[in-house]
Amino acid sequence: MTAANPALRAAARLAWLAPRLAAHYRRLWPLYALFALALYVFHVKFTFGINASPSLPYTLFLVHKGAAVERGQLMAFHWNGAGPYPDGATFVKIAAGVPGDVVSRAGRAFFVNGRPVGIAKTHTLLGKPLEAGTTGVLPPGHYYAWATHPDSLDSRYAMTGWIPRERIIGRAYALF
Repeated sequence: MTAANPALRAAARLAWLAPRLAAHYRRLWPLYALFALALYVFHVKFTFGINASPSLPYTLFLVHKGAAVERGQLMAFHWNGAGPYPDGATFVKIAAGVPGDVVSRAGRAFFVNGRPVGIAKTHTLLGKPLEAGTTGVLPPGHYYAWATHPDSLDSRYAMTGWIPRERIIGRAYALF
């Protein structure tokens, strides 16, 4: 073997390593199979969501796919494609209103069942006009999304609107 042929040196190292790796995998394959199964089950039931804006005080969320969402809980949903975000982007907000709740408005202040949920701004931070969201009784399968930050893009705005159940991924849990 010469210094000019590094491929031969690499092949010699692999020849030494291959039988040891094979023995390792024969001995531990049940553990690897169990780990792969656990990853698959986790992926089927859960996913992660990241909040890239200051709309909520948390950044990373564990999302339980398909879990029912109740008033006051965090929910993850797919964005409808309006405005600055791409269609299907994951949003995490608080379910401030559930089917049957009453959304009302006084000027640009919004309320769900008489509880204040924010004031709709007239323009984005970039100066583009914002249309206020709708009011009325939340129909079956629709939710009012809200976040604590005054600049949150939530159901106060027509761009977001009420969130239909088919766009909801599931219940979200704040990790940090």
